[in-house]
Amino acid sequence: ALLAFARSKAKGDALLLNEGENVHLLVTVWKVPRAAQVIKIPLPHGIRPETAEVCLFTKDEPNLSAEQTENLYRKLLIQNGIRSISQIISYKTLKKEYKLFEAKRRLLNRFDLFLSDDRIRRLLPSHLGKHFYERKKAPLSVNLKARNLAKELQKHIQGTTLPVTNKGCCYTARIGHTGMKADEIVDNIIAAAEVIAKKLPKNWKNVKILHLKTLKSVALPIFTANISNLDE
Repeated sequence: ALLAFARSKAKGDALLLNEGENVHLLVTVWKVPRAAQVIKIPLPHGIRPETAEVCLFTKDEPNLSAEQTENLYRKLLIQNGIRSISQIISYKTLKKEYKLFEAKRRLLNRFDLFLSDDRIRRLLPSHLGKHFYERKKAPLSVNLKARNLAKELQKHIQGTTLPVTNKGCCYTARIGHTGMKADEIVDNIIAAAEVIAKKLPKNWKNVKILHLKTLKSVALPIFTANISNLDE
C-alpha cells in the first residue's frame, strides 16, 4: 500500500521515481528509556545506492603525515576490495581543515554517511559539533583491525541505525526506499524488528506501535502491542 501510494504521488514527477523516496520504520515505546543510545541494525538488503558518498575518519598513525596516513588506509581498503568509501580524512586533517563552521557544514552536506575508526570515536563530537548529531549523521564506529574488513564496513554501509533518545517515545530508522521490491522491504523490517527486540531498553515488550512511512505519506501502523505487554 505504501509503495502504491508513493508511485501514485511520483507519477507527475519522473525524478522522484528514479531516485526513490526513503521508507522509514517508526518505533513508539511505552516507557522512555533513561539513557540515549544508537542501535545498529544490519540489513539483508542494502538501502543505499551504489553512488552514496561515504566518508571515513581514521586515527593518526605515529610518524606519518596526515597525507601518508590517508594513503595508508586507502591502500588497506583497496587490498580488502572495498570501493564504497569515497573519502578518508585523518584526525589531523579534520582538526586542521574543518575548524570553521562553514567547512563543517560543507562536510556534513557532502556525504550520505560517516564512519569512524573506533579508536578515535570519543574525540569526534567536540570537533564535529552538534549539527552532525542533530541531523542524525553522527559517525558510526568501525573496527579497522577487523579480520574481515570488507564485511565489517559493509555491515555499516548497508545497514541502518535507530537513534533512541531519553527525551521522547518515538524513534525512526530508515529501512528501505521506494525503488526496492516490497519483499526486500519486508525482509528489512523483520531483520530490524529482531534487533530492536533484543537491544531496545526493556526489549520487545517496550514496543507499543510500529509504523511505516515515506517522507510524504501518512504513517501506516503495521504492529500494535497489547496493553498487557508492559507489566509495569
